[in-house]
Parts: sequence; C-alpha cells; structure tokens
Amino acid sequence: MGYERMENFYNNKSLQSLRRKLRMTSTDAERYLWQRLRNKQILNLRFLRQYGVGNYILDFYCPMTRLAIELDGGQHAESKEQDELRTAFLGVKGITVLRFWNNDVFKNIDGVLQTIFETSEALMKRS
Repeated sequence: MGYERMENFYNNKSLQSLRRKLRMTSTDAERYLWQRLRNKQILNLRFLRQYGVGNYILDFYCPMTRLAIELDGGQHAESKEQDELRTAFLGVKGITVLRFWNNDVFKNIDGVLQTIFETSEALMKRS
C-alpha cells in the first residue's frame, strides 16, 4: 500500500493527460526558458517540464537537486494564496521553489539563469 501511494505521488497517472496537454500548449515564456534548461545546459542537470508532484504540476523540475521552477503570468497575481499553499506543500516535501514572472524570462533571461544556476549549485552542495 505504501508503495502505491509513492507511485502516485510523482507523475500521478490521473494527471498524465493534463501534463501532456500543458506541454503541448506551453506559454511563450515556458518555451523560451525550456530552450535554456533542456539538454543539461545548467551544471549538467536534467530538468523535466510539466512534472507532477502530488496533485500539482510543476513547470520545470530537477529531480537531482529537488528544484522546482514556476513561471507566473498575469493569472498568478490573483492566485497568490494558492501559490503560497503550493510552495509550502512542496517545501514540506523537501522541494525548493523558484518563481519568476514571465516578463523576467523575456527581459532578464541572464538574471533568471544566474539565479537558477546559483540555487542549483547551492542545493548540490547541500546534498
């Protein structure tokens, strides 16, 4: 029974079609950042996109460092409470969350990547 619960905790099968749909309908900001994260471009770390943890789907996730990256557009301004609950849930599970506004990805991609690099490096040293 415990194994079943853990099996459904990551990439829960019931959310599989939603994860696939989100990958196919990525925002411009997600596609732009993905081009910089894919193929182990940061510290040779593998990032996954639209990765499920519990009932949440993370924009990007690095299993090795347990780092989640979330991109927020205008719709997130109204759901700040939900974002805080999600971040708290992930924190309890040992997952660090970085949040960036879509505008930051387009206007300051070097700063976004530097933050991801530095956070990843710190998380690797910690483990």
